[in-house]
Amino acid sequence: MVVSPLLRAVIMGPPGSGKGTVSARIIKHFGVKHLSSGDLLRDNMQKKTEVGILAKSYIDQGQLIPDDIMTQLMLTELKGLDQYNWLLDGFPRTVAQAEALDKECHVDTVIDLDVPFETIKCRLTARWIHPASGRVYNLEFSPPKVQGIDDITGEPLVQRDDDKPETVSRRLRAYDAQTKPVLEYYRKKGLLKSFSGTETNKIWPHIYAFLQTKLPDVSQKNAATPR
Repeated sequence: MVVSPLLRAVIMGPPGSGKGTVSARIIKHFGVKHLSSGDLLRDNMQKKTEVGILAKSYIDQGQLIPDDIMTQLMLTELKGLDQYNWLLDGFPRTVAQAEALDKECHVDTVIDLDVPFETIKCRLTARWIHPASGRVYNLEFSPPKVQGIDDITGEPLVQRDDDKPETVSRRLRAYDAQTKPVLEYYRKKGLLKSFSGTETNKIWPHIYAFLQTKLPDVSQKNAATPR
């Protein structure tokens, strides 16, 4: 029996590009282990681990977490996944992190969600919430019956700071400055696979077809096997 090599993949894309949705679909169809730097950081901060306390001190000061701390956190976690196919999300964010990852393991492919910044701005700034209930409205897809007012309570809706146009623009500029060199790093290695579009549902079939050349779809197999 031929054992196919394990897949080592990275997914990249600006905030609001649909990375969470695409990652969830990759996990469902291809059974890969998903390792998100954001989730891992939150978990460590919640548990007050040494790395978590250190990371929080940088975040509280509005600073980026240094490369060596992020690298240590992710590589430690990856050691437990050496028998699995995996997908990294949110790491590497800098060329130094990418180089450190290369020293430990060989990355096979980097999936880049190339969504225009204007599309993302429209997507994120259209989001308004009712703070008391957590109800979310989107002015494009699911607007409130009366603009700026919660359907159920009649109370005013607010826009999260993260979703305000100036914040969204700042986050996208920061992503661009930080991540362009990483995309270039992987492009030069011939590992970058960019998927362009404005809608996740239209981008997804192309990503699915690409991954099918590397891994079987486990969701179909599971569906066909009576349990």
